[in-house]
Amino acid sequence: MVNQKAPRSMDLVQSLIDHLTLNRIDSNIFQGTSKEVSSTRVFGGQVLAQALHAVSNTVDQDRTIHSMHAYFILPGNTADKITYIVDRTRDGGSFTTRRVRGIQYGKDIFIMAASFQKDQPGLDHQIDMPKVPFPEELDTDQELAAKVGDLISDKFKEMIRVRPIEFKPVEMPDIFTPIKSKPFQHVWLRAKGTLPDDPRIHQQVLAYASDYNLLTTAMRPHKVTLKDVQLASLDHAMWFHRPFRADDWLLYALDSPSTSNSRGFTRGNIFDQTGHLVASVVQEGLVRKTS
Repeated sequence: MVNQKAPRSMDLVQSLIDHLTLNRIDSNIFQGTSKEVSSTRVFGGQVLAQALHAVSNTVDQDRTIHSMHAYFILPGNTADKITYIVDRTRDGGSFTTRRVRGIQYGKDIFIMAASFQKDQPGLDHQIDMPKVPFPEELDTDQELAAKVGDLISDKFKEMIRVRPIEFKPVEMPDIFTPIKSKPFQHVWLRAKGTLPDDPRIHQQVLAYASDYNLLTTAMRPHKVTLKDVQLASLDHAMWFHRPFRADDWLLYALDSPSTSNSRGFTRGNIFDQTGHLVASVVQEGLVRKTS
């Protein structure tokens, strides 16, 4: 039976912050634990955020992350710790470059390169935010799950209930009898409670949340459900353009330009409610039919 006592939002958020905060073993070595999200495999967003925590703690505070490029090499096991080893590649006048490896059982399961920059104002432009309903006009994923009643499992409802990120999807595909649709999707997201003011925590939380919804966008033209395909992130790149708060509603505007050879290619632009483009994401992942 599902535990009917809903966890406090701030407890969920503090648990996420604690989860993403690594134990520092040495100046360049960190270690973290894992939590199950939907399986015993480590959630890709967790490794992205923990790796970002590791590299950020080897960089001067006057420099902020502007890009990260990662590969998921092997599935991680949630039962054991992950060790992150940072390579201090370069400290330049304006930019700082880091590489980090995530290791379990003596093998690399994840690698990432990240670049940090001093604040340097210059030319400024961006694309427009898509015209979609604002979050106050939409239901949360938890409210939508409650509306369908017994059509989805108690386990799935509990997973949504204890998730530290809440989502408000704009387009609602029928998950039971899906139809073919264009490879576009818009989802509002935010942390379920107030985060500390440290911008690096907001960057880590957004990196964590950015791994949601990408590969399901690649499924939309193919009339398939999650039972019909195997999904796994293969690589993930993210760019941070402007300051933001991950505990305010952010619009994730997603598209999938191509799917072929059992791989889905997906992109996402992330806007704040005032229309500022704050981050962009690109991911390719395994999208393999199970039968």
